[in-house]
Formats: sequence, C-alpha cells, structure tokens
Amino acid sequence: MKIQSIRGVKDILPGEIEKWQWVEEIARNVFSKYGFKEIRIPIFEKTKLFSKSIGETTDIVEKEMYTFTDRSGEQITLRPEGTASVVRAYIEHKMYNPPSVVKLYYMGPMFRYERPQAGRFRQFYQIGIEAMGTDNPMVDVEVMTLLMEFFRLLGLTGLELEINSLGCADCRPKYRETLKEAISDHLDELCQNCNHRYERNPLRVLDCKVERDREIAKELPKTKDHLCESCQTNFDQVQTLLDSTQTPYSLNSMLVRGLDYYTRTTFEVVSTGLGAQNAICGGGRYDSLVEEFEGPPTPCFGFALGMERLISVIPFGDKKDLESRPDIFVVGLGEEAKFVTFKIIHELRRDGFSVDQDYAGGSMKSQMRKANKSASRFSLIVGENEIKSGKYLLKDMETGSQNEIPATDLINSIKKQLAHPSSSSRA
Repeated sequence: MKIQSIRGVKDILPGEIEKWQWVEEIARNVFSKYGFKEIRIPIFEKTKLFSKSIGETTDIVEKEMYTFTDRSGEQITLRPEGTASVVRAYIEHKMYNPPSVVKLYYMGPMFRYERPQAGRFRQFYQIGIEAMGTDNPMVDVEVMTLLMEFFRLLGLTGLELEINSLGCADCRPKYRETLKEAISDHLDELCQNCNHRYERNPLRVLDCKVERDREIAKELPKTKDHLCESCQTNFDQVQTLLDSTQTPYSLNSMLVRGLDYYTRTTFEVVSTGLGAQNAICGGGRYDSLVEEFEGPPTPCFGFALGMERLISVIPFGDKKDLESRPDIFVVGLGEEAKFVTFKIIHELRRDGFSVDQDYAGGSMKSQMRKANKSASRFSLIVGENEIKSGKYLLKDMETGSQNEIPATDLINSIKKQLAHPSSSSRA
C-alpha cells in the first residue's frame, strides 16, 4: 500500500529548505544583536496550559487543538502556539530569579486542526519572541523595531506597522461592557460567528472579516476612546519612541488579537500585496499571563510569525547563492582511484572543505557532467596516471583552467587557490 503524507502537512525538500535556513540564520543574527537567546520548548504540553492561557472561548481551543489522552490518562495537546510554553518554562525554571528582563526566541512547528488552504497548514512553523520582566514601553518599541529590521534584511518592502492599545485590567472590562451594549443593537445584522463572540469575547467582533460586519464595526466604540490615564500615557510613549526611531506606523483602532491574554500595546505587520489576509506577523503585550500560572508579576511583550506566510512574500528571485554547493567535486577514474579518492575526500572534509563525488564512478565525461551540475567551485581529477605521477589535476569550474598539484601537499595547494573555502559554499 502506498502511504502518503497526512492532509494539511507538507515536506520541505532540498531546493526549498535552503530558503528556510537562510531566513532562520538572519533571524538568529538579528535577535542575538538585540540580546535575545533561543529556547527550545516541547512539542506537546498538558492541555490545560493552552486552554487556560489562550482562552476557553477561542476558536483555537474550541475547534483547532490536537488533543489526546496519553496512557496515564493525562490530557495532552500538540502545541498550537509558543507563548504559553515559554511562560510555563519561565516559571518552572525560575528564570525570574534574579530579577531581570529575560529575552527569549523560539522556532519550530505548531499544530492546529483547520481547513487546509493556500498558506495554511495543520502543521505549520513559527518564529516567536518573548521579552519578559518589564512594562517599560521601550521594550514594546524595541521588539517592533527589531521585527522591522529583520524584515528589511529579508528584502521585504511594502510593509506597514499597525498599532493599537487594548487597555488594561482596570479600563478594559468597562470598555467591554460599553462595546457589548453597542453590539446588541446590531445582532440581527451580524454574522453567526459575531453573535457567538458577542457573549464570550465581544472585542473579536471588531476583527471580523465579513465585509458587512466590518462596516458595522467601524461605528462601534473603540478602545482608544476608553483607555484609563495610565494606559493612555503608556500608548503615547510607545508612539513617541516609534517616532524617535523614524519607524513608520499607523493607528488601527480595529486591531485586536485573537488570544485572550493580550493587554495594552498590540500590533500587526501587514503587506500591501496580500489582499484581505494581509497580516504576516502580530503580537503585543501580555502583562498578567505569568501571574495566572502562579508565577510572580511579570509584564511581557512578544510576537509570533508564520514561516510559510513569510517565505511566500520574500523576493528570492535574485538570491542565487542559497542552495549549498561543494567547494570541490572529486572525480576518480579507475579501480585504484576509488580507494585513493575516498581517503582524499575524507581528509579534505576534515580540513573544512565541502566535498562531493559521483558514487557510481563512470567515465570522465559523465563524472564531469555531475561536477558541473553540482555547481562546485573546483573539480579534483584523480586517475591512474595522476596517482603514478603523484600530481592531481585541479580544475576551476568557473574559468575552465586547470593546474597540477602535488599529492604530498594537496591540502595547502588547494587552500592557495581556494583562499576562502567557506565563501564558495553555504554548507
């Protein structure tokens, strides 16, 4: 029986994976410059971690989580997002002691059972950042400017940073009731999802993608008009700091996040070329989540972005050096050369060179054809005559020129011609 992959997941093959590795390499470089360190969190956690942090009434918890009972009877869930796991690790390992700002980032697969469609998968990949331990608005802006710098280095253009404030535990409940009262006058006009959200999470009505509902939402009360003095001051400072960095942004009073734990600053980065589903990244502040899991008071700010969506908008067309290629392709001719070239290849690799060969052997012509296909910088030709003379042929695959190099000084001779072997290979 032929077995195929499960619907909603995909393999990332050579030729494509190099794009992912390039993005991840830039992410690690940028994040480290801002003081963030990598954390690797488990693929699965206790179900109550996500139901408590994300919110019982969210679509993720109600419809999309991959949940099962393990052999001990524990309810287990494949992680649908990364923040809850980072918070759990922060508390479990007492990363708050001694008190400091803890800066973490993660990369890896997430899992949600949703209808597979263009750009959406049941196993998908995210990169996320969490800055934990301060409510200073400088952290909000630092993380948002880090993100925009990351996107700039990826070559992305046509991006817009949109921000909003969702208020805090003092002013948000009052706004929620005001919003709910205003929505009640339009329930007959709103879609079924919005009627459902009205009771459980009325702020999500502002985020509905149905065009008719969006028009109604424009006339509903906005968070910006119901912030307490502290939240307004905080949001003003965020804008002042963004202005000081000359980071373009716009205010979007319709912007809310889908997870229950967000407070105060929230943001999205949208692309002008993606149509209605234009967000490529979102995040914001969550100041009470650590306490909800019985940790110490810990204000936090973070974001998560989907790798599939990000990869789809990066202009890779002019990046021809992403695919790894060997420094040297070794061509062995004849039976005796098989053992000689095997030893040579081993020594070259130990000395830091990226090396490939044609395991099937074959004629000079067929092996050189494969050397060309590999896009190697040089080919090293070793046949019976070369072994007898003690001199091998090193051919420059870009210029076509070739030189004899002594077998007794092979490594140094190659190094002289390939002064920076790592520059010709991304291996």
